[in-house]
Amino acid sequence: EVQLVESGGGLVHRGGSLRLSCAASGFTFSSTDMSWVRQAPGKGLEWVSSINPGGGYTRAAESVKGRFLISRDNAKNMLHLQMYSLETEDTGVYYCARRGYFSDYEAPRRGQGTQVTVSS
Repeated sequence: EVQLVESGGGLVHRGGSLRLSCAASGFTFSSTDMSWVRQAPGKGLEWVSSINPGGGYTRAAESVKGRFLISRDNAKNMLHLQMYSLETEDTGVYYCARRGYFSDYEAPRRGQGTQVTVSS
């Protein structure tokens, strides 16, 4: 069974930083491109960033480019998102998702994810 367990969210002031993590299991992580997506209150899913299986290539949404850095540790089956200079607009539930670098990401299962709240 595919499992993606996010952690690291919390409440942070505007301009602060957070590091999100996702523990993956149930599939060959090192062969799978991965993504972070988020959902702001009352809005739909928004793609944030993706990384190729080897970790050497990344993509990011314009809204987070230069502030968020996606990375992965294939030895530990972990995906990370380092977030700097957080803005109130970054508030939402963050999910890790399979794929998204070469094709559409796989919709995350609701009820999981990690909440990020940026206060002004």
